[in-house]
Amino acid sequence: MTEYNGYVTDETIEGAEDGPLAGKTVAVKDNISTEGVRTTCGSAMLSDYVPPYDATVVERLKDAGATIPGKTNMDEFGMGTTTETSAFGPVENPIAEGRVPGGSSGGSAAVVAAGDADLALGSDTGGSIRCPAAFCGVVGIKPTYGLVSRYGLVAYANSLEQIGPIAPTVEDAAELLDIIAGPDEHDATTQEAPEADGSYAAAADGDVDGLSIGVPTELLDGADEEVVETFWDAMADLEAQGASYHEVDLPSVEHAVEAYYVIAMSEASSNLARFDGVRYGQSGGYDGNWNESFANAREEGFGEEVKRRVLLGTYALSAGYHDKYYKKAQDARAWVKQDFDEALDDADVLASPTMPVPPMKRGESLDDPLTMYLADANTTPVNLANLPAISVPAGETDDGLPVGLQLVGPAFGEREIIRAGSALA
Repeated sequence: MTEYNGYVTDETIEGAEDGPLAGKTVAVKDNISTEGVRTTCGSAMLSDYVPPYDATVVERLKDAGATIPGKTNMDEFGMGTTTETSAFGPVENPIAEGRVPGGSSGGSAAVVAAGDADLALGSDTGGSIRCPAAFCGVVGIKPTYGLVSRYGLVAYANSLEQIGPIAPTVEDAAELLDIIAGPDEHDATTQEAPEADGSYAAAADGDVDGLSIGVPTELLDGADEEVVETFWDAMADLEAQGASYHEVDLPSVEHAVEAYYVIAMSEASSNLARFDGVRYGQSGGYDGNWNESFANAREEGFGEEVKRRVLLGTYALSAGYHDKYYKKAQDARAWVKQDFDEALDDADVLASPTMPVPPMKRGESLDDPLTMYLADANTTPVNLANLPAISVPAGETDDGLPVGLQLVGPAFGEREIIRAGSALA
């Protein structure tokens, strides 16, 4: 275990003797199934759950020769931006004392930043790879929806989430993406990416000469002043290397956070219904009364943030409110997707700060969930549009806090964002 609480379980899983990842350690977020090794999702509800099978990405890691040194701590069921909602305690940011590591894949980013794993896997529903990558000064890739199998990922919001790599460098992240990407017969949402020259790792060549970058001004509005300054410094660096940038409009992102949370909470309400103390989760302990047992199991098994999101999601799906909230959110999602497609017709990639603020102080947002939700303003629109994005270190504030730059590409445009990101590395 680590002093910053990055791992929930430190049981080692050995991979094949040979392969492209032989000799490397790859930590795995604790909502990704590992056969015979506890998978808790950061929740008391699953504190003793041991999956009987490996997730597809875990199978691919093992086949590639990786050693899995443990399962990483996370916000409970992926619901959080700070990795403070875990039933196993909060994760400390190993490079910014007293600050959060971001979430919900905070444990994965922290163990990479601390050097306790060469690479890591996280999952990204609304920024859960990119946020901790930015806050911990490492690289995180959220792939196009369907590029990486979700088989074996404990679902939070099926239509939004993807598994992706976290690594110290863009090239390392791209190499891990080469291993985990590709169709899977167990996941009908996976697709074969269009044919392209070379691997994802080969795209990390830093060649941005002639690259056109769109800057959505809406994703700079309200951001911390030092974050904005660091962002523009990074853009100047890319321009000096031959890229050009111009402003683009994404008017729909004004409604993206609201739409995202309605959809994500609604899907969470449905997905987490299985945790009733009978099918999954700890027993509620009431003999003969199923309703009391069900209620007690969820009261004791779920943390406050999970309860809040399940309740709000159930309300949004209830009779009389489905059209008012859920349907409107889906309409807004289509608008967001349209805006991104139009912006990417006029640019090769889009750029913004990954997070509008530097890493928050520990405990700062726990009593103010709305502030925590609004911190996802730059990342959630990408998940609504099902597009790929990468967060790369862009610099630091005057206080030495890390700032990330987010690059968004067209569907299956991972090579474009990897190439642009590698120019900043």
